[in-house]
Amino acid sequence: MSLKKKITVRDFYKLKNNGQKICALTAYDAPTAKLAESAGVHLLLVGDSLGMTVLGYKNTLPVTLEESLHHCRAVARGVVNSFIVGDMPFMTYHISREQALENAAKYLQSAGVDAVKLEGGKKMAPTVDALVDAGVPVLGHIGLLPQKVLTSGGYRIAGKTEIEAERLIEDALAIQNAGAFAVVLEGIPADLAGIITDTIDIPTIGIGAGPLCSGQIQVVNDILGMFTDFVPKHAKKYADIGLTIKKAFSDYVTDVQSEHFPGKEHSF
Repeated sequence: MSLKKKITVRDFYKLKNNGQKICALTAYDAPTAKLAESAGVHLLLVGDSLGMTVLGYKNTLPVTLEESLHHCRAVARGVVNSFIVGDMPFMTYHISREQALENAAKYLQSAGVDAVKLEGGKKMAPTVDALVDAGVPVLGHIGLLPQKVLTSGGYRIAGKTEIEAERLIEDALAIQNAGAFAVVLEGIPADLAGIITDTIDIPTIGIGAGPLCSGQIQVVNDILGMFTDFVPKHAKKYADIGLTIKKAFSDYVTDVQSEHFPGKEHSF
């Protein structure tokens, strides 16, 4: 199921119009990215979730631009055809459009990604417009916004009230009209996500937003059983790699301490 050609922004429109689901995953290193591409994953997001899954932070806010770019470069070295999106960290695109343009350019020029992702709806639309106008493809992100976890009082489902639902539809339209090629819907009731998907022309990529989106994205550590501090409801565990790794480490320690490793076959 490997991808036969480089995915571009046009392919995401084609997938939605043809009724084919977009498959997306987070990735933070070259080997994982290469495996995901070989499995047919269309879009790889170098998410700021790396703060929690890789770097040991309690949320995404401490992730720096330099850390994000470092992992983007690693992922870019691992793939040929998957579409790579760099997730711009907290406060790297909020101060001004000039700041957003300058930092977004680093993702395309030095990190080798194909697009950037920004969180926010109508208020972020002018920044999205400026980036797209400058030639930077943008993946939008509305609903539950991890970079606003402190002001929202935690990770909460968005769009539960009629007012919130209407606001999210307006946000999606604003992001579309600003030129984004797709938009992530996170933590949104499934029916509302379906309405948004039918209302806008660009694809929607859901995470905790039900089956009616144009595609799905998951955090790779969640589906592999590698991150157990918190397992979200929307994540399906497809493997339990964490337990496998722990057993391998334990067996290694046992072999070393019992002098069963290294043996003659491992020695020169």
